[in-house]
Amino acid sequence: MAARAIWRGAINFGLVTVPVELYSSTEDHTVHFRQFERGTADRIRYKRVNERTGKEVDYADIVKGYDLGDGEYVLVEQDELDEIAPGRSRAIDIEAFVDLDDIDPVFFDRSYWLAPAKEEFGRAYGLLVQALEKTNKAGVARFVMRGKEHIAAVRAADGLLIMDTLLFPEDLRNPAEELKPLPEKPEARGKELDLAVSLIGSMSEDWQPEAFHDTYTERVLKLIEDKKAGRKVTVEPPPAEPTRVVDLFEALSRSVESSRARRKGREPAKSVGKTNGRKSRRPDLSELSKAELDRMARELGIKGRSKMSRAELEKAVGEAAPGARQAS
Repeated sequence: MAARAIWRGAINFGLVTVPVELYSSTEDHTVHFRQFERGTADRIRYKRVNERTGKEVDYADIVKGYDLGDGEYVLVEQDELDEIAPGRSRAIDIEAFVDLDDIDPVFFDRSYWLAPAKEEFGRAYGLLVQALEKTNKAGVARFVMRGKEHIAAVRAADGLLIMDTLLFPEDLRNPAEELKPLPEKPEARGKELDLAVSLIGSMSEDWQPEAFHDTYTERVLKLIEDKKAGRKVTVEPPPAEPTRVVDLFEALSRSVESSRARRKGREPAKSVGKTNGRKSRRPDLSELSKAELDRMARELGIKGRSKMSRAELEKAVGEAAPGARQAS
């Protein structure tokens, strides 16, 4: 089933106007629960109740109140808010182009896809995509959606325009005011800093979002399934104890060694032949994750891997590295 546009308008930059449609790029996969009274099958429901009389109040009889403090409120009608709300603008007005890398990730709020409203607008749309990709720029724009003004960054990725709504500076909290006093920056002792840098280097790899999954939601669904089937619920192990300062150097050293050994163990064999009269072991591609297959494909110089499914990656790697074992 095709997605439905949640907003329609046009991107304006300079004297160029490109009619577009806005689509949600994310969806909520959180496991939702109802509330029940313990020991019964009775649902818990919420009502709007007058706290003085205890009587339920109709939604039409409710007004908004702004808290001034000390029990004082300014009451505001919805009609009054509607009168000062931004107009129903249908334009995404790009005011400037900035380096995408200059936008601090803390400002990013939500992401949307932008598509040309009609096929005839594809040429202008594609031109903007290519220009943004070539310059690594993002267009900073203003637009109005659902009665609220937003600022947004329009960028290009994978041949599409993506619009990220951004937080306003006043939406960000000041860590100096919000966090408890932090200790002064300590100086690293001896080779601790070198080891920490080495550990970061040994654990560094290309960003592979498909390698990460919502394991907590998976555990919640397993809990529900286990309880439904009457099985014993598996308890997760407690978190690791914090590293003591006296053990920091040793912990770093062992971490670097462990990371290097783990990475070495998953590197694909690079040559075919015999060692001490025995054939070298080839990786079983069917046991590798998509991220590991993608890493092998990159090392083998396989083109178009970013658009391949896991099965296609396995086949491509198997053909490029004949010694590797594929699933039969």
